[in-house]
Amino acid sequence: MIKIVVLNHTNINGNVQNQIFELFKQLSPNKTQSKLDEILIQNNEVTLLACFIGDRIVGIASMAVYHVISGRKGWIEDVVVDKGYRGMGIGNRLIEKLLSISNEQQLSEVLLFTEEHRTSAIGLYEKLGFSKKSSNIYILKK
Repeated sequence: MIKIVVLNHTNINGNVQNQIFELFKQLSPNKTQSKLDEILIQNNEVTLLACFIGDRIVGIASMAVYHVISGRKGWIEDVVVDKGYRGMGIGNRLIEKLLSISNEQQLSEVLLFTEEHRTSAIGLYEKLGFSKKSSNIYILKK
């Protein structure tokens, strides 16, 4: 049975941290990962979802919320479904849950970034109503 869970301090343990650590490597093998207890703190508006099949985490997605002059917005990040479980609608369920949370929080818009080669993800996002924004994203690595 597929179950989507909002992660917080009460349901994070070493096993959950390790499973997410391994799963995230499928998305970004060379990125340094933050510990979950550093992310899921009270003054950091981040929702982290995990998709469980039994006691195994097979997908994750997060949304950071921020408030600026142009509105209260959400930014979806770190969406990954385990290679062995793709095509089962898990990514769809994770994003739909984040969008439901964005509606509850009355966000003015939800943004996300994906790389051009992730065609399955792009198809999913477009199916869920996302459209390509005509803008450039710049990065300054520190």
